Amino acid sequence: MLAPLPMAAAERYTRDLYVGDLTAAAVYVAEQDRLLEAIGSERSPGSRVLLAGYRGRQREVAELDEATTYHAVSRGYGVGLDALHWAKAVLYNGLGRYGEAFAAARPGAAHPPAMTVYTRTLSELVEAAVRCGRPEAAADAVRRLAEMARACGTDWILGVEARARALMADPGDADELYRQATERLGRTRIRSELARAYLLYGEWLRREGRRVDARTQLRAAYEEFTSIGMEAFAERARIELAATGEKVRKRTVETHDQLTAQERQIAELARDGLTNPEIAGRLFLSRRTVQYHLGKVFTTLGIRSRNELARALASSGPELVQT
Repeated sequence: MLAPLPMAAAERYTRDLYVGDLTAAAVYVAEQDRLLEAIGSERSPGSRVLLAGYRGRQREVAELDEATTYHAVSRGYGVGLDALHWAKAVLYNGLGRYGEAFAAARPGAAHPPAMTVYTRTLSELVEAAVRCGRPEAAADAVRRLAEMARACGTDWILGVEARARALMADPGDADELYRQATERLGRTRIRSELARAYLLYGEWLRREGRRVDARTQLRAAYEEFTSIGMEAFAERARIELAATGEKVRKRTVETHDQLTAQERQIAELARDGLTNPEIAGRLFLSRRTVQYHLGKVFTTLGIRSRNELARALASSGPELVQT
């Protein structure tokens, strides 16, 4: 009965990555791990590596690289390898290491359209290919994106297609395409893709000498990336914004306000009125484990009772420490 639940958790955390809720994504990764343990299986590093890639955690991705590859190959789980390629493409595009991003994105984008991460790596491939001087590969990826856009017609895919076309367009066309991308993606809940459209538009505007216009886009990108927790992209936006002449103070998150994914999930269930035995049953934990983690939550948030959880969680910030 529990067997389908880890996949359901994986689907949900992937959705949360796109909408820009990395806090919720981390919770579902932790839940997936507990479900896998509950049915006697091993944790999947593929979920954690993708979250690390979106966060821009280079060291964490490197540490999970070998484990993810071994886990996927030993089980014949090709999607696990695709998730690793996707994670590395996102990471390296965020870091501005476009040659490595191109090498990571190409295997996933080579699959038929029905495969899981095909659509998710095509846009990574376009950006990387354009920036590392591979126009033929970029043009081919844009062509395939256009096929999906014609078939699907949602603001999401049309916005991603417009952004991809803008990367390859002449100056006379690029401005309008970037505007289309931000407008269409702005009508969706896909905050991570919208933030990347702001960033690319701002970078293009700065290189066109339109510094004032560039600041508007880059500031929006920096605010979104910082809010989401996409650290590599936030730093890329900050550097670009500083290059326009605007002073930007690098933001950090104080460690005393951090909760692990498991601690936040337990805290939220306690806030919603569940007892320790009920939380233990829901999360496949022992009562003692729940009590231990709640004690850590109270200490971290500086509170003394469950009645204070709602206020404390609302003000504790979105950042989590992944366990």
